[in-house]
Amino acid sequence: VSFNAIDSALSSLKNCQSYINSGMDVATQVALDLVESFNDEEDVNNMEKVMLEYATMDRELNHYIKAFEETINQVKREKPENLPDLENLAQEKFLEMESVNSDSDLQRNEKYMYFKDQLKEMKKQYHGNDTIEQIDEDLAVTRSQMNFICPITQVTMKRPVRNKVCGHIYEEDAILEMIQTQKQKKKKVRCPKMGCSHVDVKGSDLVRDEILKRLIDSQKKQ
Repeated sequence: VSFNAIDSALSSLKNCQSYINSGMDVATQVALDLVESFNDEEDVNNMEKVMLEYATMDRELNHYIKAFEETINQVKREKPENLPDLENLAQEKFLEMESVNSDSDLQRNEKYMYFKDQLKEMKKQYHGNDTIEQIDEDLAVTRSQMNFICPITQVTMKRPVRNKVCGHIYEEDAILEMIQTQKQKKKKVRCPKMGCSHVDVKGSDLVRDEILKRLIDSQKKQ
């Protein structure tokens, strides 16, 4: 039995996932822009609804891909004389997975969690006080206190990423290159921040720090 057509269809479905991811990235940026420009809270809440819709699509797509992969593997394993209706089999598995869906699945979506985290930080920066004057003053203090220098490159960061484990921040390209180099030597990466005891920095632990990036960009413009 040739599974080329099915493999091709699965590949297309996985491409759809990249579009969903891009959409979630854009929605996050728009929500942060809304907070930064002091827009109505309802507009920001609408962006959260958009994120949850994307998370729903992502979950559905993941289930569909998984259902088809499991069906194909089952047929390959059992090698039946008469090929069963793959679509029906996959549909049954898909509906079984969908039947146990809960809202908490969506809340655990990685990009949705990132969205909530960044939104909370942004609101803290821009809405922590009553007046715009106070906010500007606070931001000035934050900028002076916050270190924009990457501990690896020793220059101002352009694409800061935060380590979810120890909380330290690095230039994205620099830390990824360090991880790759050490991986080739089969060694772990110690956090390059002076005094940090974290000895196993992984690429999967890094998240973009959109708030810090905006602060750095804003300082450059001044």
